[in-house]
Amino acid sequence: MSYPWQKPGLTPDQQAAAVVAAMTTDEKFAWLSGPMAIPLTKDDKLPPEAIGSAAYYPAIPRLGIPALQQSDASLGVSALGGVRPGDHATALPSSLALGASFDPQLAEASGELLGREAFSKGFNVQLAGGANLIREPRGGRNFEYISEDPLLTGIIAGHSVRGIQSQHVVSTVKHFAVNAQETGRVLADSRLNESALRESDLLAFELAIEIGEPGAVMPGYNLINGHWASENAFLLSQVLKGDWRYPGWVMSDWGATHSATKAALAGLDVQSGANLDQQVWFDRPLREAVDRGEIKATKIDEMIRRILRSLFACGAIQHPAQRGRPIDYSWHQLIAQREAEQGIVLLKNDRNTLPLAPELSRILVVGAHADQGVLAGGGSSAVTPQGSLQFEGVDFMGIQTPKVYHPSSPLAAIRHNSLAKRVDFVSGESLDEALTAAEGSDAVIVFAEEWRSEALDAQGLSLDAHQNQLITRLSAVHSTVIVVLQTGGAVTLPWLESVPALLEAWYPGSGGGEAIAGVLFGRVNPAGRLPITFPADDQQLPHPTQKDPNTTTSLPGVEITGEVFEIDYNVEGADVGYRWFARQQHKPLFPFGFGLSYTQFCYENLQLSQTYGKISASVTLTNSGERSGSEVVQIYLRPVSGRYPSRLVAFKKVTLDAGESQRIDLGIEPRVIAQWDCTQQHWSITGEEVEIYQASDASSVGLTATVTLAAQSFGYPRH
Repeated sequence: MSYPWQKPGLTPDQQAAAVVAAMTTDEKFAWLSGPMAIPLTKDDKLPPEAIGSAAYYPAIPRLGIPALQQSDASLGVSALGGVRPGDHATALPSSLALGASFDPQLAEASGELLGREAFSKGFNVQLAGGANLIREPRGGRNFEYISEDPLLTGIIAGHSVRGIQSQHVVSTVKHFAVNAQETGRVLADSRLNESALRESDLLAFELAIEIGEPGAVMPGYNLINGHWASENAFLLSQVLKGDWRYPGWVMSDWGATHSATKAALAGLDVQSGANLDQQVWFDRPLREAVDRGEIKATKIDEMIRRILRSLFACGAIQHPAQRGRPIDYSWHQLIAQREAEQGIVLLKNDRNTLPLAPELSRILVVGAHADQGVLAGGGSSAVTPQGSLQFEGVDFMGIQTPKVYHPSSPLAAIRHNSLAKRVDFVSGESLDEALTAAEGSDAVIVFAEEWRSEALDAQGLSLDAHQNQLITRLSAVHSTVIVVLQTGGAVTLPWLESVPALLEAWYPGSGGGEAIAGVLFGRVNPAGRLPITFPADDQQLPHPTQKDPNTTTSLPGVEITGEVFEIDYNVEGADVGYRWFARQQHKPLFPFGFGLSYTQFCYENLQLSQTYGKISASVTLTNSGERSGSEVVQIYLRPVSGRYPSRLVAFKKVTLDAGESQRIDLGIEPRVIAQWDCTQQHWSITGEEVEIYQASDASSVGLTATVTLAAQSFGYPRH
């Protein structure tokens, strides 16, 4: 059977228009709202065609249009609440680990993995692409996001989305925008002036959308400058669909829709998780708004056309997802392991403690269920491969989401990689047991954990008191205590001076144990660089105090209660993370971009060129050490006047053999060094003298050069 959209030579827009013209009103509205496709009570029944996931929208067989089957999230294909019993999926490392790799090609490869698994499980929409800047270091969902820097976040998120969509699966980017904390997330009003917003959070999304061309954008639960994200006309209509000419659709987060007419006119196209809202706004209320003339019927057509256009653009209609197609999980685990290896950050290595020597006789491994697996973050992104260790987690929208340890045992991997005669393990729950076990060991490897989840911010930046005491006591009696952190963000480290070696492994996913062991024993030369700043303490933050989570609700749904409260992000404005630290002259515990290696790199001959206002930098990089390794070339810019703090303007991951040199060329993104002119509604670069420098992290300065910027302005074509 042939369909109108199959006519040769049609663009995705023309294909979508042909389908819309043939659809009935009921068929259109069936795609404008839908319940969560997970039973929340024993009486809930899924449609027979629904796989069981975040959402299902019915197929239109007479037009050759498959159902929309939507799954969470950025870190793998999840099965919340065990909705698909026996389901197995590869768990990717946290997005912070991906950000720490500074590697766009790796981001694209991991996106392809996620797209392949989604496609082979029958899904054609993946709710991935977390691109929020990490403004609140204690945020519960920070592990789902990439970094505190707009350039790094935008590039990595964009390549991840591109990889997913290469497999004929639509990806979102989310949560649009300034969605920085979980405490009171459904009532938090993020306040930020337009210029700062454009130069930071929106710039990350803009870059991600340009690179990845995601089929959908998902606003957050929060308000932005007094308006819910799902009905924020400035964000959705003026910026996203206006300035950026975004052609895809905007779907709400689950239970985050508050109106029919206002939301639709503001730019929302789909009410997701409608059973979690006060009512199904985008069914009868929206139909009645059309009948009253508040919304034109052509507006409904546009909303549907945007969905179809995205599906056609990535081939989700022409190449329907094939549930049951074989998945090579062994291959995928190796990709996940590679990502974890590239994201692990060596934070300290006194006396060249690492890599561990092969001739050790006895190693003690302590803590964090390292005999069983590696920690994962909680909430809608939680992936539970077969064999996962699970403990009580959080109640998330009526669904119990566990605290999960992925089945990649660091203990087993250490035993496999080490030539030690004995590798012992103790849980660390008993201090006396751990101290006794440490006697006679050549090295003690302590795994320390900090669990974060959707709907649950960290309270403060510290590990729990028991873990801090465990590390302190062990380091007092043993000279070779190595700490491996598995955290959802930055933490404070009161025992840092007492331990000779420290790794940040984040939540390392299905190959995490093997990746950690590879770094510990030198099979892998650590190449990760911090995508976030580690503060010395909470008092260094723009917002040192936290709102008491007991005073406000954090969950979406029909029973939202409490008062809207403001978070004034104008305190830091566009100076997020390392920029704030530079502005305030704070010395962090570890700066953005920091990371050590088992080899050494040196830089020479930094040169700048400026042609037609476009700036490029080039530098010679040499591996001056004795083993191959990867370096992240980081280029920063700051005005000589000090008008604003340093900004990362270019980066590149480079791998060199021992003794090898390479000339590295980097183009500088002009929007990173521009300011947004609210009056003229365009970007503006002031003709001023700036210092451009190479650095190993945001707090250091290497080779420097100065240039006077060519004054210029540029904006967006108006309708």
